[in-house]
Amino acid sequence: MQIQANGLRIEVDDQGPAGGPVVLLIMGLGMQLIAWPQALVQALTGRGFRVVRFDNRDIGLSQGFDQAGVPSVAAAALRHWLHLPVRAPYRLADMARDALGVLDALGIGRAHVCGASMGGMIAQHLAANAPDRVASLTLMMTSSGARSLPKPSWDVQRKLLARPRGPGGDAAVDWIVKLLQTIGSPAYPADPIELRALARVSVQRAWHPAGSARQLLAIVADGDRTPLLGRISAPTHIVHGADDPLLPPACARQLAQHIAGAHTDVIPGMGHDLPDALLERLAEGIAHTAGRAGASA
Repeated sequence: MQIQANGLRIEVDDQGPAGGPVVLLIMGLGMQLIAWPQALVQALTGRGFRVVRFDNRDIGLSQGFDQAGVPSVAAAALRHWLHLPVRAPYRLADMARDALGVLDALGIGRAHVCGASMGGMIAQHLAANAPDRVASLTLMMTSSGARSLPKPSWDVQRKLLARPRGPGGDAAVDWIVKLLQTIGSPAYPADPIELRALARVSVQRAWHPAGSARQLLAIVADGDRTPLLGRISAPTHIVHGADDPLLPPACARQLAQHIAGAHTDVIPGMGHDLPDALLERLAEGIAHTAGRAGASA
């Protein structure tokens, strides 16, 4: 369904008991709400949670920003490397206000917030700047953006920045499959047929690579979020793959060092994805952290 949040049209999926404590799921760069596996949603609703997923701005079925044009990510990365300011059509803080707007539009006072990758970066802003709205925080395979943290290999960066030729179709599906296999979990490889089917569903639902580029620019422009971390007061659970090729596990350790009382689960064999075999573990981590909050949202 479409709602108005922070002045934008945002696509939302809302499942589970209406009176249950809310888990708000925030997805990562260029990924639609359907990238949150339905099996994970069901594992949470089965525990009594109401689960809200949404398409971030500029992706999926939510409002786009095509009027801002297609940015040069390479030029933005060079400016970032030279410690020069990077301009972006919007910032991650704006996307955090979108998430807050989703809660407002649905009449939700507080939520257990879970963000993956870029979604975890957005969640850091949300937890630091609206602590009264975040009952607990789960940060999956994400980072503070500190410059001292290790970077992904050039091969991973190259594949992340590459774009398929053409307006979608098989070329887009091929690109998504290749990228997800590159950053996926070595101990929990996705079934190639299922992976291709998911990629095809994603492309058919919405294919918007320019939006992904603008989201990436928002990440680059955001810089180091370490100063935000000390302001996070919600019980926090950090989940990271020990074999994440995109954001190395040092990112999780650095987050834990700066968020008071944070619990960390670094999972051997996990990469930068949500393997089916780990969904029950992930759901249990979210539920346990919600329990640490001491009160329902």
